[in-house]
Amino acid sequence: MKKISFIHGADLHLDSPMVGLRHLPQAIFTRAKESTFTALKKLTATAIERKVDFVILAGDLFDGEDRSLRAQSRFRAEMQKLAQHQIPVYVIHGNHDHLNGSWVHLDLPENVHVFGSKVERMALVTNSGVTVHLYGFSYPTRHVYERKIDEYGKSGEADFHIGILHGNESSGTEHDNYAPFIVKDLLEKNFDYWALGHIHKRSVLSDNPPIIYPGNIQGRNKKEIGAKGVYHVSLNELGAEFSFVDCADIVWEDVEIDAAKAENFNDILGLCQSAIHSCQKSNAGTFLSLKLTNIHLDDDREKRTLNGELLDLLLDDVQSEDSFVWIVDITFSERKLLDKELLIQEANFYGELFETIEHFENTGNALAPLYEHRLGKKYLSHLSTAEQRELIGRTEKLLIQYLYD
Repeated sequence: MKKISFIHGADLHLDSPMVGLRHLPQAIFTRAKESTFTALKKLTATAIERKVDFVILAGDLFDGEDRSLRAQSRFRAEMQKLAQHQIPVYVIHGNHDHLNGSWVHLDLPENVHVFGSKVERMALVTNSGVTVHLYGFSYPTRHVYERKIDEYGKSGEADFHIGILHGNESSGTEHDNYAPFIVKDLLEKNFDYWALGHIHKRSVLSDNPPIIYPGNIQGRNKKEIGAKGVYHVSLNELGAEFSFVDCADIVWEDVEIDAAKAENFNDILGLCQSAIHSCQKSNAGTFLSLKLTNIHLDDDREKRTLNGELLDLLLDDVQSEDSFVWIVDITFSERKLLDKELLIQEANFYGELFETIEHFENTGNALAPLYEHRLGKKYLSHLSTAEQRELIGRTEKLLIQYLYD
């Protein structure tokens, strides 16, 4: 049975700056600066380890049209590794690294095949004798709004036909509508696989045939959350199999913490520390945005500490290690305090509840089982009148929270 396997990656954005970061320790800053190159190394290592027939890179290899020498040199070094293992690479350039930019060119090894500004076909015969036709184009300028999909079409005899396109599925409105298409357009071409680029969020638009956005290989800001990487694809005469391969060295995450049950600063600190621990990943760093909701602290000193020192306290615990978690952003929202009068108007039940609480005088009876317990007698002191009223007040807040929410 004839079969092929390949790596499909896109949107490498090599040497792209991380956005929204400040005051990083030197070790984490260096790692962030290197993260796109580290992700590229994971891509090539995966291709070599899995002994694929070829690699597809579907646009925006570089972050800008000027293509820094540093980025070109790092890219060339990885392509040379693939050349040593006789793995060809098929490249299109997108809107960020279009062909009309101005840069000093570094020659690439012969295993790298770059598509020109018009849709063209490249043929490959794998080491096992399977013929593959690949179709694609590179952006001649930054803005390509034409329906380039209309220029794609099968030609010649081949075992497999693969389309490579850096463009926007027209129902998506979050990105510039470059080289627009709809899924129906791609299905009508009757290709065996569509390797897409441009959208940084991983997405499978069709399973049969596979039409896939792999997303970018390394998140660069807090909008690009979650795992980032490439797809390993296998095609044979019966169909396709594909699996995601994580390449990102640093992952951006969002975590929302419900602090409704936190009674003091220490409770909130514990919730944050638990969230940080849950975000730790083996051999990957994390940039974390924390959102704390439903906060209610009665102590003004604790409120000031929360706003002024919580972040510093959490960052003090960060170790510059493989699985670091660095807080890049932390926001707070207080629990909305409900107006008793409005609640009473909403339902008579609340009026009766507040009346009962207001005249509740049986705290001693309610706590009697504790004081009568053999250990309670020994260790518990009796509550003062003020402490009893505070306990009743907390109970009222808890009842309202559970009943109203």
